[in-house]
Amino acid sequence: MRPVTERVAVAGGDLAVHHLTHAPAEAPTVVALHSISSNALAWVPVAEALDGRARVLAPDMRGRAESASLRSTGLADHVADVHAVVAHYGLERPVLVGHDMGAFVAALAAATHPQDVGAVVLVDGGLAFPSPGSFDVDEVLHSIIGPAMDRLSMAFEDEDAYLDHWRAHPALGPHLAGPQGAALAAYLLHDLAGPIGDMRSTSSLECVRADWADLMSDPATLSAVHTLQCPARLLHARRGPLAQAEGLYTTARVAAAHLPADVVATELASDHYGLLLDDGSVAAVVAAVLGVAVPPSGRVIHTPVTSRHVM
Repeated sequence: MRPVTERVAVAGGDLAVHHLTHAPAEAPTVVALHSISSNALAWVPVAEALDGRARVLAPDMRGRAESASLRSTGLADHVADVHAVVAHYGLERPVLVGHDMGAFVAALAAATHPQDVGAVVLVDGGLAFPSPGSFDVDEVLHSIIGPAMDRLSMAFEDEDAYLDHWRAHPALGPHLAGPQGAALAAYLLHDLAGPIGDMRSTSSLECVRADWADLMSDPATLSAVHTLQCPARLLHARRGPLAQAEGLYTTARVAAAHLPADVVATELASDHYGLLLDDGSVAAVVAAVLGVAVPPSGRVIHTPVTSRHVM
């Protein structure tokens, strides 16, 4: 479906919220939160698989895409925006699903406002990353996301030049040539603005730096996953953001984190970005969402998975 976009009043202005599915009134609601230099359209493949079964609301988080005019001083600003969305739509116990930074926001929102959240699904995020060995935010981000960070300070001649930048990406390049290539291109171009000859990413470098600092060092952010009072799923990629053989998380690191029993962890045979693009990974994200979703009737629509497994 063509996304319908609404503006929701938040601190400092309006947040763009995209309605990515059609669903009956009795369906559960999902608030989908994207990664650190991403935008709401990253969730389109997952939303297409949820169409008719869940209402998916995906904001362009502040400092990105159609919410680029808003500024973030850290994840607490995003959490406040999530609760503004919940209040605006009168949502009851929505599922918060987040990828990368969005997973940390989902966990923090659920931990600080437990009465407002039914469950969380954390996709390659939400649990503290391994120590990067450096306190230089730009250095760490370049080492982890590479071209995704580089493009924040680059100008592009046109849309084709921007997509060429991404075609050289070791992980996203192959996905652009794959079955979800059209959806991926639309998502990437949703980030681009400006006149021909001087087109730039809408993602604010200032916001990315502030948000990443919280991901690495804010005590409330890093402890949130350990204090959740709702069901949770953690889906993590076997490979990293640059298609590295080792992902941001490994099964050993997850086990060493001693997560609460309600946080069920699953490793998926994909890379960091493929979790929202590959058919098998998308199906796993959808199953996790529906497995913890509570519709307005209050009846869980699927029996939650209770065992850890590897796909």
